[in-house]
Amino acid sequence: MLSVEYLVLHCSATRCNKDFTFEDLKRCHRARNMAFDCGYHWYITRDGKYHEGRPEWAAGAHVRHYNQHAIGICYEGGLDEKGRTADTRTEAQKTAILFLLKDLKRDYPKAKVVGHRDFPGVTKECPCLDVASEYGFLNEGIDD
Repeated sequence: MLSVEYLVLHCSATRCNKDFTFEDLKRCHRARNMAFDCGYHWYITRDGKYHEGRPEWAAGAHVRHYNQHAIGICYEGGLDEKGRTADTRTEAQKTAILFLLKDLKRDYPKAKVVGHRDFPGVTKECPCLDVASEYGFLNEGIDD
């Protein structure tokens, strides 16, 4: 990876009432022939556990045209029981995401925390929440 400019939050776009484990994610990404079995660097399951996917030194496969400069963090969920986009994060996930973002900001202090949907040309709702409203305070002091 060249330099980390973004910490990008994603959701797995899976229903909140159905498990989508780290093994499920890797299986899905392997079927798409992704290197390292996973396009994201981190995956957070509903129980708040972290799973390391792609090594941080390797470019991800999660934001077209930005992967060389972005760390990808994905949480399990993003759809309600009927398959509609929704903020389905559990309290454990909210705690884990904040902890991980703060930890990554120590390693990459100039990286901006953003959602996948915040990039130009992205038409998805991913990560199904307003990242700027919730985590924008982590970007204070960063020049846009």
